[in-house]
Amino acid sequence: MARISGVDLPKEKRVDIALSYIYGVGRPLASKLVAEAQIDPSTRVKNLTEAEINKISTLITQDAVKVEGDLRREIQQNVRRLIDIGAYRGFRHRRNLPCRGQRTKTNARTRRGRRKTVGAIRAEKPAAAKPASAPAA
Repeated sequence: MARISGVDLPKEKRVDIALSYIYGVGRPLASKLVAEAQIDPSTRVKNLTEAEINKISTLITQDAVKVEGDLRREIQQNVRRLIDIGAYRGFRHRRNLPCRGQRTKTNARTRRGRRKTVGAIRAEKPAAAKPASAPAA
């Protein structure tokens, strides 16, 4: 089982594809890492040796690539900073709205959640309010 940066890589995938399962490593960086480690990109993860796995791990730490927890923490701190200084983008993050200028009158369902219909539903009149009818003779 290949474990790099705290992530178990899928055994059946090619090395360059499997590396993209690490948060912060995309396809271009994965290809670059495989080339620098001098590993054939078509090699399956299950066929990697311990030396090759260690080489990839050291390349990630050597290149000062932020991955997994460090990257998540940095992004979270950036958003927290925007909120604290009172920036417009921080305000949008705090209200859970899009902060890159997208329209919100329609769409933006990913950030805003399911629709909450306002004012379209009317309550039925209670049964006690009906006038009393005369008894049948």
